[in-house]
Amino acid sequence: MAFKSITNEQALSSACTVFRLLSDRTRLQIVLFLAEGERTVGSLCKDLKLPQPTVSHHLGLLRMNRLIINKRHGKQVIYFLSSTAKGLRRSLKFTVPPFTITLDEGN
Repeated sequence: MAFKSITNEQALSSACTVFRLLSDRTRLQIVLFLAEGERTVGSLCKDLKLPQPTVSHHLGLLRMNRLIINKRHGKQVIYFLSSTAKGLRRSLKFTVPPFTITLDEGN
């Protein structure tokens, strides 16, 4: 695992916040699902096999920290990754067996 040196205190603090958010299994799963495309709360509940209040709680934390955005389509709320989360793809690269997650700078 190779990281560029982070000298900016604010950037380091932001990275810690992101890692703290993604250290929760459910939130990481949500981000991975949203990396594949937009999702509704109902579809996330079905795939995560969790009740709606639990999923909504995690979505709220991700939204408050600007990793995801929501939009209304009629009565449904649709969630997708924010530009901040998409920007992670250009700034991080790591592997977590059995998953390979490549978030490579410039790609």
